[in-house]
Amino acid sequence: MPIKHDHPDALSKFTGGLVRRAQQRHVAVWLSEVSAEITSVQYAALEILRATPGVNQRQLGDELDVDRSTIADLVARMVRNGLIERSDDPIDKRSYVLFLTAAGKKQLASLRPRVEEVERILTARLTQQETLQLRRLLLALLPPQP
Repeated sequence: MPIKHDHPDALSKFTGGLVRRAQQRHVAVWLSEVSAEITSVQYAALEILRATPGVNQRQLGDELDVDRSTIADLVARMVRNGLIERSDDPIDKRSYVLFLTAAGKKQLASLRPRVEEVERILTARLTQQETLQLRRLLLALLPPQP
């Protein structure tokens, strides 16, 4: 039996709750359309490494907006799965530079159309203008980039 709320908009009153619910929907659509093995964060890492091969682990973490331990775990998992390779940074020996492997490039190419389908599903009820406005508003919620 559904819970009755005193106010019909009780669940939509707070932005955080809506963002959380939208994220849950994104995860569900991602799992059904893209992959249960490759997360959306891993996909984003593949796209970043395609565009900027040789970035170091810290730069990748900054681009993905994840902390040092999270990026270390993410990179280790992707190396273990053969999607990326890391080597010592020739400039900073305390750091690693990262590159897509052939398998990573192949995986990225096969995932991209499915990721585009996730985008289509999530924004199906929006006009193109509303989709752009939603992205602009979501970006406004994030801290400014340095």
